Amino acid sequence: MSDDEPKAKKQKTSKKDRKSTDTAAPADESPDAPTYEERCLAINILASPLASKKSTKKAHKLVRKASQSKAIRRGVKELVKGLRKGDKGLAILAGDVFPIDVMSHLPVLLEEHNVPYLFVPSKRDLGAAACTKRPTSCVLIKDKNGGKEIEGKDLFDALVEEAKAYDPNSKKS
Repeated sequence: MSDDEPKAKKQKTSKKDRKSTDTAAPADESPDAPTYEERCLAINILASPLASKKSTKKAHKLVRKASQSKAIRRGVKELVKGLRKGDKGLAILAGDVFPIDVMSHLPVLLEEHNVPYLFVPSKRDLGAAACTKRPTSCVLIKDKNGGKEIEGKDLFDALVEEAKAYDPNSKKS
């Protein structure tokens, strides 16, 4: 370069311009993302009761609201610790966790503590709903009885009723 030629300046772009244009569409509906049915093909043998497509969307919405209000425990270690401390609520488990041994003890533990649980097909979607960059194998949405109630109380109640419909302990009465 000679001194006669002006240096080409990079055009600065704002952060809004740098973001991808597909942020208006939710992550679940992007064209390259697998559908609910494709995700269901990858679940393990323990994933029962599996939430329906509509219930899965409700569960992800509830997880996002609970995460924003800090009424959530993410991951196997935190969920087990919360159960030992006496946390109650709704557990949402991912159905595509391999190896199965990572969370094979959770359904039995949750039934012993009378905590309803549901499986959703994808740990990646569950992690995204929990506002983390990493996939999450399970979350416990705490029902805050001592403090303030969570935002999506109607969603919470609907999913608890659905989970209790599958619970073998509740059918005995």
